[in-house]
Amino acid sequence: MKQIIRMTYESDIQKDVLAVDVINQDNVCDLMVYNDDFNTFDHVISTLIKVCKHDARQADQCTYLIHYKGKCSVKKGMYEDLKPMREGIADAGIKAAIV
Repeated sequence: MKQIIRMTYESDIQKDVLAVDVINQDNVCDLMVYNDDFNTFDHVISTLIKVCKHDARQADQCTYLIHYKGKCSVKKGMYEDLKPMREGIADAGIKAAIV
């Protein structure tokens, strides 16, 4: 009696990964930071570095987007992971929300 062995190919793995990504995207939230007339660029940059673990370049780019566009998604993730970051940003006097 012959035994059939199923070989896994790269395309099968890629399909599985894409399916998992689609399922997990339903639970992904954005940590949105909003512009104001009070906080300086340096304060927002240092807060993003400290709270969100951005590197200096990423924090700088997000800060410019916040300033010129009025808001920026500074982090994506699960609500539970973003909540302490939102609180840290809010504690620094910067308006943020999880959307």
